Amino acid sequence: MRVRSTVVETFVQELRGEFNEGSATAVATQEGTSTVDDGVIARFDLTKGLVLQEFGYDEDVDLALREAITEITGEELADEDYGHVTDGVLVWFREGEDDLTDLLMDVQSLLDDGGTVWLFTPKAGKTGHVPPRDVQESAAVAGLHGTTTFVVGQGWSCTRLVDKGWQK
Repeated sequence: MRVRSTVVETFVQELRGEFNEGSATAVATQEGTSTVDDGVIARFDLTKGLVLQEFGYDEDVDLALREAITEITGEELADEDYGHVTDGVLVWFREGEDDLTDLLMDVQSLLDDGGTVWLFTPKAGKTGHVPPRDVQESAAVAGLHGTTTFVVGQGWSCTRLVDKGWQK
């Protein structure tokens, strides 16, 4: 069971302009407390009401990041079987899993125009690391363009992918 932290509520208030104190979001779980820096979460450019679909969920995903995302959007993450149009997609991908190019093509099938794919891969030195050139090559073949890559949490990098004809 997840315990909702007042720090998360404070962070959400800060994003809404209702509160301006603190620099990080802490999420309390049974396993302990993790922190998502507010600068990192702001890079996702999320707003309330966005419907986000998640692919590749496993026990190694960044739970604090997922919680921060759902707090901002006010929506639970839709699973892989969700059958409606979404505003964005979160993909957790590790080297050795299925083909990344095929996966990126598949996740776009229900993505609304202008929607974003956030591709999470283990950081360099971590098990399952995907070299950046592999990410860029797969994205290009899938018709996507990487706009930025940044570190999230303790073990993941995130690459923001958009349709080649759209950039922000």
